[in-house]
Amino acid sequence: MRSDPYDVIVIGGGPAGSTVAALVAEYGHRVLLLERARFPRFQIGESLMPGTYWSFKRLGVLEKLKKSAYVKKYSVQFFGASGRGSAPFYFHRHDPHESSVTWQVLRSEFDRMLLENAREKGASVRQGTAVQEVLFNEDRAVGVRAKDSDGSLNDLTARVIVDATGRSALISRKLNIKTEEPTLKKASLFTHFRSGSREAGIDEGATLILHTRTKDAWFWYIPLADDVVSVGVVGDIGYLLQQREGTPQEIFEEELDRCPPMQDRLERARQLFPMKVTSDFSYRASSVSGDGWVLVGDAYGFLDPVYSSGVFLALKSGEMAADAIHEAFRNDDFSARRLGNWGEEFIPGMEAVRKLVYAFYTKEFSFSRFLDAHPECLDGIVDILSGKIYINDVTSIFGPMGQMCNLPEDVAHYSGTPV
Repeated sequence: MRSDPYDVIVIGGGPAGSTVAALVAEYGHRVLLLERARFPRFQIGESLMPGTYWSFKRLGVLEKLKKSAYVKKYSVQFFGASGRGSAPFYFHRHDPHESSVTWQVLRSEFDRMLLENAREKGASVRQGTAVQEVLFNEDRAVGVRAKDSDGSLNDLTARVIVDATGRSALISRKLNIKTEEPTLKKASLFTHFRSGSREAGIDEGATLILHTRTKDAWFWYIPLADDVVSVGVVGDIGYLLQQREGTPQEIFEEELDRCPPMQDRLERARQLFPMKVTSDFSYRASSVSGDGWVLVGDAYGFLDPVYSSGVFLALKSGEMAADAIHEAFRNDDFSARRLGNWGEEFIPGMEAVRKLVYAFYTKEFSFSRFLDAHPECLDGIVDILSGKIYINDVTSIFGPMGQMCNLPEDVAHYSGTPV
């Protein structure tokens, strides 16, 4: 009989890790969450999908969000290479429930709120503690080796290890089960501005996606509280970084010159900090779980940021994994299959977003032309944009869409590392 001080160790305190820790602790299990940074810390990915509402409700943070100063998001709008905008995709017109309105958050504050919620639910939280490796006994994860802020190393054991390390992807890198999406190798340059122009009324908080004239890159425009707006440009890593000379700031401004609608919005704006750079390689691990371990959020897979699906998928995977972990304790079964049975539900939803990403990056594809030809597909597209992929079946849109662009094959789900 093992007598570990903790039942579950969660590595990483972002939205996925905080969700798992909060819910597993709420079930009554002993949870330790280890986070290498000290919150608050800067993080990109401020725009939420409406589908996050149900996770927030379960986590018990919905009222905090309603009382916050975060800008409300009612819609998303796309601008083509011509500079013309589509009709906004208003989520509430397809579902009048209050869940169709979400928020544009400052991630430093938002992530800290979720981390504190995990602590309030009973999880032990250690910040400034970096996990250097996951410990295995043969093929089973049994613990972690962690470096505390004073430099000391400690080996900690638990029945279940949850990797929520984001794009560090600690376990999948160790086991060599991480595969990049070859056609979605993107990079992004981003910063915040103050006093960018905004629309009035319910359009004030809309997420805007704006193509450049050549469609070789696109900008996001996310209004935040305190008259701040998050702005970034995304393109193939070769086009945006590897084949260019100049600083990130100069490259950003070159792309800005190719996007008049974005120029107009930033004409009187002031940049708040130097340009940041990230390589947004889309990738996936070949499994969500193994014996004694689970991957959640970006530690399992990362999709392109165009539809703001990151936080939604992090929360959802955290929820599903927490339920599977609880069932593992109820059955005293910590096998890959038991810990990863939620993947059969989670992965098809992620696949729906992925296919819409491929459509977006097809230069010849137009959502307007597609919907003109197939108006019956509008609800399916809005369901994906709003995060209803685990509520409604959206797969019917991909047959017609596949006739207008090349869509990827579904990625198979495995419970446990495939051999």
